[in-house]
Amino acid sequence: MSIKPPLPRGHNPGPQIFDRALLVRRRDRAAADATAHDFLLRRVGEDLTERLSVVRRTFETAVVLGAHHGVVGRLLRELPAIGTVIEAETAPRLLAACSGPRVLADEELLPFRDGSLDLLVAPLTLQHVNDVPGTLAQIRRALKPDGLFLGAMLGGLTLHELRASLLAAEAEMEGGASPRVAPFADVRDAGHLLQRAKFALPVADSDIVNVTYATPLDLMRELRGMGATNVLVARRRAPLRRATLMRAMEIYCERFGAPDGRIAATFEIVTMTGWAPHESQQKPLAPGSARTRLADALRVSERPTGDKAGS
Repeated sequence: MSIKPPLPRGHNPGPQIFDRALLVRRRDRAAADATAHDFLLRRVGEDLTERLSVVRRTFETAVVLGAHHGVVGRLLRELPAIGTVIEAETAPRLLAACSGPRVLADEELLPFRDGSLDLLVAPLTLQHVNDVPGTLAQIRRALKPDGLFLGAMLGGLTLHELRASLLAAEAEMEGGASPRVAPFADVRDAGHLLQRAKFALPVADSDIVNVTYATPLDLMRELRGMGATNVLVARRRAPLRRATLMRAMEIYCERFGAPDGRIAATFEIVTMTGWAPHESQQKPLAPGSARTRLADALRVSERPTGDKAGS
């Protein structure tokens, strides 16, 4: 693997949705107790490694982009088909918990040279990137031809209960609402993003993880422990008033409480798979070029348009 020089000072980062500097500070703050709040990351890591275990090829050089505290990197190193695993992370304290080769890197400005990687894995990384299409394009360029990208990001149903409760409480108590939960892409968006970045054989799928907590405040403590609190540039700078927060918790329990008194929380995981283009890969047939009729493939009789069954 080789490192490319940084972009020039005149580089335009584009519209800023997330405060990336604040994100790094909050992820660093969460580093000391990261293992106590990594259940979702572990689930994602286990799913990604299971997917990789059935791919019949070797990956000499792999990168974990958004390495967190190293849990996914350790899982990848257990796979015999993967050689060197390099962990890249924006938060220095999280990176210090990783093992093996590592690099302090921003997901929006990848330091890897074009065509230098066989595999790049991004576990719960891209949902806080301002320019996801641009980052995906950088990932595709960093991969060797026929290199694999495998990523997971939070989908649109994530924390919909918390979002609805906060919006309702602020509208009732403050006369208006500010964004408190980040926007997330859905599975169709993910597929389009892969196509836009010119990945070959793009696939996106979704998995719903349902979790319960004793109270909404326990959920919010979990999110803080994940380093996943609000980093939107458009967030309201003044902290949420205690009365408004308490009303939001009441609404949460009323709308999403279970009979046993616990509350539900939803996490949607959108997984993306894409390959750097290579001439050996399968290509879709051009329209009209099929040599087998659909009726023959389905083993049914073909009838002209307008005919009724049994006539």
